[in-house]
Amino acid sequence: MDSSAISPQARIPNQRRAWWLKTLYQWHWISAAISLMCMLVFAATGITLNNAEHIESKPEIKLRTAQLPERLTHLLENWDVADKGKNPTLPVVVADWLRQNLAADVGQRDVDWSPDEIYISMPRPGGDAWLRIDRASGEVEYETTSRGWISYLNDLHKGRHTGLAWRWLIDIFAAACLFFAITGLFMLKMHAANRPYTWPLIGIGVVVPVVLAMLFIH
Repeated sequence: MDSSAISPQARIPNQRRAWWLKTLYQWHWISAAISLMCMLVFAATGITLNNAEHIESKPEIKLRTAQLPERLTHLLENWDVADKGKNPTLPVVVADWLRQNLAADVGQRDVDWSPDEIYISMPRPGGDAWLRIDRASGEVEYETTSRGWISYLNDLHKGRHTGLAWRWLIDIFAAACLFFAITGLFMLKMHAANRPYTWPLIGIGVVVPVVLAMLFIH
């Protein structure tokens, strides 16, 4: 049939369908571009997490010691924490000295104060760290543990000890993945009439995880 013979009313559904397809394609590739790098990392770390028992990781432990200057030792020895709330942070001058001399970034971390010592736990992705200060002598011990890059990426996947900014990134990434999946689903629906295997494949993708969960996860 000559396309020129098609009435304007008949063209409207085709124009609407073309507009929706164009819009869906646009949002599909935008969401894919935003989430691509994170999707690759999270997919790879999903494999490493699922097979963690088969991946050897030898922790690297480093212990460093130092001696606080006398003025800072005197400051900590007489530092009254009673009026500074629960688990108050270290004095700024002490925190700066630790950063400069031990590369220990205590930042605004909570501090466990006792009459004899100060203890700071500093967990991090892919490792751990702690710092102890003797309040009377000013002796400092700083131990760091690194479990390697795979452990680091695995902790990023889980959001373990990653801070607020990374948690925001995970939320944004998850939203981008939702857009990617939803727009892809609508695109499949619009092409399903010409692709008869569309709905059976979608059904398999839904049914298989449900059946496995019901039969093998208890």
